[in-house]
Amino acid sequence: MLTSKLLEEKNRFEHLFLQTANIMFGRDMEDLTKENLYQALANTIRQYISENWIRTNNYYTEHHEKQIYYFSIEFLLGRLLNCNILNLGIEDICYSAMHDLGIDLNSLFEEEPDAGLGNGGLGRLAACFIDSMASLGIAGHGCSIRYQYGLFEQKIINNNQVELPDNWLKNGFAWEYRKAEKEVSVSFGGNAYMKKMPDNTLKLVYENYTTVSAVPYDVPIVGYHNGVVNTLRLWNAEVSQNFAQNGVLTHQQLQEKVKFQYQLKAITSCLYPDDSSNMGKLLRLTQEYFLVSAGIQSIIRHYKKDFPSLLDFPQKVAVHINDTHPAMAIAELMRILVDVEGLPWEQAWDITVKTMAYTNHTIMPEALETWPIDMFRPHLPRIYLIIEEINRRFLKGVRQRYPGNEDIVHSFSILQDGHVHMARLAIVGSHSVNGVAKIHSDILKNYSMKQFNDYYPHKFNNKTNGITHRRWLMASNPKLTSLIDDLISSDWKTDPEQLIKLLHFTEDASALEKLNKVKQFYKNNLATFIKKKYSISVDPLSIFDIHVKRIHSYKRQIMNILRLMHVYNEFYENPNFDMLPRTYIFGGKAAPSYYIAKETIRLINTVASVINADKKVNKKMKIIFLENYGISLAEKLFPAANVSEQISTAGKEASGTSNMKFMMNGAITLGTLDGANVEIHDAVGDDNCVIFGLNANEVLSYYQNGRYSAWDEYNNNPAIHRVIDQLLTGPFTSNGDFRSLYNYFFGSNDEYFVFKDFDAYCQAHKRIEKKYRDAAAWHKSSLINIAHSGMFSSDRTIKEYADDIWDIHPIKLPLEN
Repeated sequence: MLTSKLLEEKNRFEHLFLQTANIMFGRDMEDLTKENLYQALANTIRQYISENWIRTNNYYTEHHEKQIYYFSIEFLLGRLLNCNILNLGIEDICYSAMHDLGIDLNSLFEEEPDAGLGNGGLGRLAACFIDSMASLGIAGHGCSIRYQYGLFEQKIINNNQVELPDNWLKNGFAWEYRKAEKEVSVSFGGNAYMKKMPDNTLKLVYENYTTVSAVPYDVPIVGYHNGVVNTLRLWNAEVSQNFAQNGVLTHQQLQEKVKFQYQLKAITSCLYPDDSSNMGKLLRLTQEYFLVSAGIQSIIRHYKKDFPSLLDFPQKVAVHINDTHPAMAIAELMRILVDVEGLPWEQAWDITVKTMAYTNHTIMPEALETWPIDMFRPHLPRIYLIIEEINRRFLKGVRQRYPGNEDIVHSFSILQDGHVHMARLAIVGSHSVNGVAKIHSDILKNYSMKQFNDYYPHKFNNKTNGITHRRWLMASNPKLTSLIDDLISSDWKTDPEQLIKLLHFTEDASALEKLNKVKQFYKNNLATFIKKKYSISVDPLSIFDIHVKRIHSYKRQIMNILRLMHVYNEFYENPNFDMLPRTYIFGGKAAPSYYIAKETIRLINTVASVINADKKVNKKMKIIFLENYGISLAEKLFPAANVSEQISTAGKEASGTSNMKFMMNGAITLGTLDGANVEIHDAVGDDNCVIFGLNANEVLSYYQNGRYSAWDEYNNNPAIHRVIDQLLTGPFTSNGDFRSLYNYFFGSNDEYFVFKDFDAYCQAHKRIEKKYRDAAAWHKSSLINIAHSGMFSSDRTIKEYADDIWDIHPIKLPLEN
């Protein structure tokens, strides 16, 4: 029952919705499609948002607030309609208004496409961070690219991954605002050199370059119940309105314009163009500079409206580089400060370092971004000259610190062996460098970037990742949200670490049974979804064991499926073999050019097809590969999960965030001591997660001493011997063998220690099953995981960034009259 005030607001909302639908489509309600209704509702919500957006921006300007700009090549937002309604605090009036109009609001949520602005953990993290900034009242904005197509839409055909275009913008993006008046120009190519003037000073000459127009599309980021609306600015490459003078084009100019438009479209056409060719690499480099140049120019232009002196820039602006893709922001800020604003180098460099901060996301050398100099220099000649000067000055200091030691100078150099090393540029040009989990940060400081940590002992720090509980619990798991409210009140919604109060209910049989019913509700929903989409029946009372993330050798999806092949063998070899019914669910995309990852997907689906069709086995186990894994699918999976597979090789995963999402929804972690698993284990203890396998020091020791032999493990472990042989012959090869995977294991000497950890992984699953047989103890562990998950909220992470790196305080908007 709505109060009189809510009833009045509901009537206002209903009127606004009908008016908006009428203006947009000019048809009777009964003639509108679900897509029309979604667009009308989104545009209604936009009107609520825009009022707060204006107020927020005015407040930042009037109070001269310091502002954070978070640069990331990805922002994997997911659907925004549900979350925007939640954050605005209008769920009740929205549901009631739609009900009165005979519209199922939940069905409209399904009409929204996932924004194709990201792929994996990097983009999901960035999306969580900007959500937390807005919800905490921090003046923090995102900066990225408006991709016409996402990574790709994944289909599984004949057990293989097939990539289709992800045309997510085919019906437009309901939440964006095009800001043509804020267009900036980005330059590529040409010649840049320093010319000696008659007075012996040097003057930059930059000529014969090509100019691209960058137009911003702004997306509002709504804070939770606080009136704050920040901005995600997405840049699109377009032909400048000033392309032809006087608005008249000659035939030749028209041909040039068409050709130029085609080249421009490629810049913002797709996320992560294939870089297996030089053309693809060049396009990626173009995208990265396009992003940072447009973003930095826009920031400085905005700053100069309110502040006369650039010397105060770091006191009012912070730029955060999410991984190395935006690392050229350092050189671009130097370019503008020196070339455009005329500051001396030393002053510009001081401003730049104080402004920039860098988050590292990997310790794997092959994942640390580098660019060939012979590609970089002609494409970005002025940026290259600036990086060259940054490197020259930096190495001068290194040589003073380590006289006569050219080997260490070589290890520091940003320009080394014909490549530009972007992580080194990011470290040298930032005042803060952070890892994203304790173990990751320790490895950075003590091993992979030790020389930089020794040189800059105060730069390196840790900021363990977090997730937004608003999307990953409140929006995706409303039944659990309601139960938590009943148990501990709703205060945890604005202070998620209050979830720890749930520990008071670990011996409460009634609370544990309610928790079990919530989990079972979402398992039933997921089973229904699988049946409808894949025509496969799964037992909703079985253990739902879920492994979803980008397909990569170090994440070891292949170890999971090899173990399932081993379990299948056990069914036929051991007459006494028994197991609790299990549903094994996989999901994730493999990069189109990553052959081994795509073969892993083929193996998973091939094994699934054999096991799911085998009547002796399929009552006890089913394997499902859910295609096109993304945010909306994840929101169905996390509430239904019993077991969270987090089995990457120790020391390889920087943090992981799916582990936190599973934990927050009550799943039990089965994993290695890698990434944030370490901190999850520290929080919940041995009794409430299952840890197995080599630790990071043991992995490092094997790499260093070279004493590991895949052949020895294969020859001495009958279970491994058999499943590896089954890659070549046996029940899973009727439609082609997996010699590529067989050769990969031995050719790389099992580089991620699948063979070494295999027995421990099998034993870990037995421990999981033993725990699950004690239902009361399992539910208790589930509640303990939820209770400790508040520490993994991105609100906590962002507070640490704000206090320790950005030096910024939250604001509180005054209440409206």
